[in-house]
Amino acid sequence: MAGHYDTGASDTTIKIGQTYPLSGPDSGASFGARAMASYFAMLNDKGGVNGRKIDLETLDDGYSPPKTVEQTRRLVESDGVLLIFASLGTPTSEAVRPYLNNKKVPQLFLVTGASGVVDPKRYPWTMAGIPSYAAEGRTFAKYILAEKPNAKIAILYQDDDFGADHLNAFLGELGDRASKMVVAKAAYQITDPTLTSQVITLRGSGADTVYLITQGRASPLSVSAVRALGWDPLILLPGVSTSKGIIGSVGDEALKGVVSVGYMKDPTDPAYADDPEVKDYAAFVQKYVPAVDQRIDKSAPNGYVAAELMAEVLRRCGDELTRANVLHQATGLKDLTIPMMLPGVTINTSSTEYFPFGEQQLERYDGKRWAPFGKPIKG
Repeated sequence: MAGHYDTGASDTTIKIGQTYPLSGPDSGASFGARAMASYFAMLNDKGGVNGRKIDLETLDDGYSPPKTVEQTRRLVESDGVLLIFASLGTPTSEAVRPYLNNKKVPQLFLVTGASGVVDPKRYPWTMAGIPSYAAEGRTFAKYILAEKPNAKIAILYQDDDFGADHLNAFLGELGDRASKMVVAKAAYQITDPTLTSQVITLRGSGADTVYLITQGRASPLSVSAVRALGWDPLILLPGVSTSKGIIGSVGDEALKGVVSVGYMKDPTDPAYADDPEVKDYAAFVQKYVPAVDQRIDKSAPNGYVAAELMAEVLRRCGDELTRANVLHQATGLKDLTIPMMLPGVTINTSSTEYFPFGEQQLERYDGKRWAPFGKPIKG
């Protein structure tokens, strides 16, 4: 091959790196990294990308920003990676963003939807890899305005950037209707052992709709608190909270009717039993990913989809595997669809659009599955 290469690429190999919480309190997310590595192993067995094998190096940062800085510098300066791919976390990604942009090393498809991470003008080498939290907030607001315009809305939100992203976008989309529709708001800290007092306050407002801007353990706590009060509002729940590993403990009956959003197919959904893409995904998991129990989790395809997206960008680079061309290809995706995405959801990027997944699909839990309804909405 007569290629044009930067550090990390050659006629035979493309070396990419990432940091991930493989240990510590957030290590439950490490399945995403294993799925990515497994996808590239499968791809390499098929000949790689344009004849080159993908070498993904994953280093443990324990979800600690100082450790992320240390490990990222090692990947770039000692191990010589072409780019940083799909590292997880908002504070960790922000910690290394100035360094990577100064070095002009692509920091692509990060596992965070925080608006603060993405700033194309100031940090043109840094892109997100999941839908933005703000877009999700706008999607919920558009749904309420269209289907329940007289709703009385109560909001429980995590008191940090995650909560602010959802909340501000939601209120902004409601516009001048917000002051009439939103009847109560309550914040919580991630360290709060229970959310019962906040939920009691929200119920007292007379709201018939509640937006639970929660993640992690707070999601089952909040839904359970609503149900325990005998309160039956329309519940809106962020997409990051819908995997069985997070929300499953609430139980099917309590979850029934909850509305969320998604952009990928659920491999456990009977509706996709004969779907060719889901069958291919299941075969991939069975052969390449030892943690078979993770197949039941709705979040399991995340790593698979991220690796597909990265492989597509590298494929489009052809034999010009420079960091500048990688960024050029990553910011020029138009109406792209890849396996395991929901129908109608497309990937679009540009020099000003650094969140690839623009549309999201509304989903309602029907007692057994998150059933899509309506058409995908662009947030």
